[in-house]
Order: sequence, then C-alpha cells, then structure tokens
Amino acid sequence: MKKTAAIILAAAMAMGLTACSGFTDEKPEATTTAGTAETTTGGTQTEAGGKGVVYGIYKAGDQTWFIDEGAAAQKAVEEKGDGFIYVDAKMSPEEYLKAIDNAIANKAKGIVTCIPDQTMSQAVVDKCKEAGIPIVAADDALQTEAAEKIAPWVGINAYVIGQANGQWLADYANKNNLTGDPECGMLILTMDTVSSCVPRAEGEYDKFTEACPDFPKDRIYKADYDGTTDKGNVAATSVITAHPEIKKWLVTGANEEGTIGAVRAMESAGLDANATVVGLGAYMAKDEWNNKGGDGTCMKAAAYFSSDSVGAGSVNVLYDVISGKEVPMETAVDAVIVTPENYKEVMGKAAE
Repeated sequence: MKKTAAIILAAAMAMGLTACSGFTDEKPEATTTAGTAETTTGGTQTEAGGKGVVYGIYKAGDQTWFIDEGAAAQKAVEEKGDGFIYVDAKMSPEEYLKAIDNAIANKAKGIVTCIPDQTMSQAVVDKCKEAGIPIVAADDALQTEAAEKIAPWVGINAYVIGQANGQWLADYANKNNLTGDPECGMLILTMDTVSSCVPRAEGEYDKFTEACPDFPKDRIYKADYDGTTDKGNVAATSVITAHPEIKKWLVTGANEEGTIGAVRAMESAGLDANATVVGLGAYMAKDEWNNKGGDGTCMKAAAYFSSDSVGAGSVNVLYDVISGKEVPMETAVDAVIVTPENYKEVMGKAAE
C-alpha cells in the first residue's frame, strides 16, 4: 500500500499535475487586500525594474490551501523572472472585482485566480479579454451558466478524489461490521453552489453506495456549507442534533475545512470516540495527527493532493497562454488516501 501510494504520488508530481499539499514553508511575504494590490513580494510594480507582474487573486486568501497554492505560484512566477502579487478577496465579490480592476489598471502580465462567485465568470473573462490580459482559473472554474469552461482551468480531479474517499469509508464500514448497525450513519458535507465541489460529493456518495450496497440509503445524510470550518461545524452539528439515534458517524465532505468542522462537532457532541472522518486535502488532517496522534482524533484518513501542483500548474498554463501555445481547457489531478500510519512517508515535507 505504501509503495503503491508513493508511486502514484511520484507519477502525479512528474506530470506536474498534483494538487493540494506539497506545502512549502515558503509563504507569500505580503498578503494584500484588493485595495492595496500594488504591494508585491518584489516591491511595487514600479520597483520591479521593468519586469512583468502576475496577479494571484484567491477567493479565501487566509485559508491554508490558498496560502500554500499562492506560495507555489509565486515561486513559479519568480523563476520565470517576473513579480507576483498575492491578493485575498476575502470571499467578497466586490473585493474580487476590485482586485481584477487593479490588475488590469496595472497592466498585469497575467492573472491566476479562484473566483468567489462563479456567476461572475463571464464578466471577469470579458474584462480581461478586453484588456488583453490572459487569465487562468485555479480550483474553481471560470464558466458559463451551463458549466462550460471559458478559461483554462487547473484543479483537482474532483469526482475521482471523491470516489477515493467513498471507497475508503466503504471499506472501513465493511471491515468493522457497520453496514447493519442501526446506530451508524453517514454524513456528506456538500458545497452545491461551487461547481468544483459538487463532483467531490457525488463521487463520495456513488462509490460508497457501490462498495457498500447494503448500507441503508436513508441513513446517508447531506448538509451544505460554504467551505469554511465554522460553517462545516454548524452543518454537521445540525445533522447530529437532528439524529440522536446515530452514535457512530462516518463523515466526509467537499474540502478539508468542512471535515475539520465536523471533527469539532463530533468532539462537542461527545461522539468522536466512535466517529470516523475522512478529510479532503490532508493539509489540516496532518496537523491533527502531528498534534494528537492517530488515536487522539476522529480524523482517520484524508485524500492528499498538492496545492503546490495547482499553484505552479496554473502559472505554467498561464505562461503557455502568454507564449501563444495552445493549452487544454482542463488540467486535473488525482489523489492518494493518507492515514496516520503513512502520511509522513507519502506527504514528505508537506506532513510537517
């Protein structure tokens, strides 16, 4: 298992297409707001000595995933001789549009971005097209109302990664005789308004029910949240409270923050000893394991993919566009399940 995981991870890295945790210790030196986007790791744009500047505009720039993704993007840009500006849009459409306008006004060489509201996609792409500035989406696609991508996208292979989580939970349920246990229920935390997250939950549900066909579907619950730990906690707590008959929870979700919220909900309800949570990203699961050990938390596994690969990958695609190359509209990455037993071996430095 360890050997296979390592091979899978190595292959993904070799393709430059992994996506959520080759976390570097190198962080953006300046996290800017949309209103102060002229601040960059290499100084202001005027100070950049004539170099081009690439903007990284992220919907939740204070989250670990985007900080690490931005650090990888920054490194890739600087290796190409240009400057990088990291912008936290704070989940605000207004702040996000200000950042786009700043990038355009400052004649950015290009933009890599995760948009906070995909309904704004067309307007953003049109703005950039009119200004002659190439833009590449990371994580959440820039797309039409019909979910057709309108800019190159780099992100995780959402459905396949969801399937990996569903398979792991099904194997766990079968191994521990939970299928017929009336006190066992499954919770899938969803983000139904984010196109990149919907396939994750679908993959989790489809593979779990396929691999564990005797598990009663009326004991599989779903709860929607916004991607934050707090809202994941609230969503999980509401389901736990509504179903006091369930004492043994199997949980997974649409991102790592949500599953950590569920872990805290289980702890608050006194149900964590018999709960099993599978994360999605492993960048917070590793903290649970580093701080508490595998037996001290109900976070028992996580799908690992490297934020470094999404960050650097989005920049590589952007520079291909800038150079006039034809690029694919989708660049997706797979993942490998890590546990307290193998995460250090698989994740390497990212496990620190």
